Amino acid sequence: MLYVIIGRDAPGSLATRLRVRARHLDRICELSDAGRVVLGGPCPATDSPDPGEAGFNGSVIVAEFPSLADAREWIADDPYVTEGVFASYEVMPFVKVLP
Repeated sequence: MLYVIIGRDAPGSLATRLRVRARHLDRICELSDAGRVVLGGPCPATDSPDPGEAGFNGSVIVAEFPSLADAREWIADDPYVTEGVFASYEVMPFVKVLP
């Protein structure tokens, strides 16, 4: 089943986000290489694809996992969680309708 993961950045976490980004992307690429990622990306804090010092409000990932528990376990081990980039995150079942 698909699950949507919404992470919300902690205030002042941009430097940490940039420092651990490669490790975060490595984990997502493993899922993507297995054909399990529908989409993923950051949410800029400004109306721009490159928000500069404004940073990001969070990130969204829609991916396939065997269960809700597995999706929660996966994100709990992500560097954005373990290193404090995300102040909070939410994992919910997701049904893709479009496209």
